[in-house]
Amino acid sequence: MADLPALFADLVRLEIELWDAVEARLRTELGVGLGTAQTLAVVAAVKDCRVHDIVRGLSITVGGASKTVDRLERDGLVVRRAHPSDRRSSVIALTRAGATTHAKAQRLIAAELEARVGDVLSDRALDQLHHAIAKLRAALAAG
Repeated sequence: MADLPALFADLVRLEIELWDAVEARLRTELGVGLGTAQTLAVVAAVKDCRVHDIVRGLSITVGGASKTVDRLERDGLVVRRAHPSDRRSSVIALTRAGATTHAKAQRLIAAELEARVGDVLSDRALDQLHHAIAKLRAALAAG
């Protein structure tokens, strides 16, 4: 029988260690954190992105997403515009600086993960791990 508490502890520690490594590289080379990079990635990927898209994309709270967008807007990385069909909400879009930061951040993240994960596990092992994590996340989402 698998030791699920030990597996959980390892997963949490791995997430923290990977986050810290990627965060350190982003801060050193680009001056932004991983939370910023992830938020920019959601905005870049979602047409007519709203705060709720960021909430869903990053599994964070509405308050956290809203504060993040406020900060990114203040930093000139995103802009808010009126939603074309819903006056109660706004659309979040990357600025030119935001698009540049996003592109650079994605390259740095990919390089750091390649060095720390891709160079350690085979493609088959990575595919299996990705499938297993996706299956667990789907089961958690289903309740």
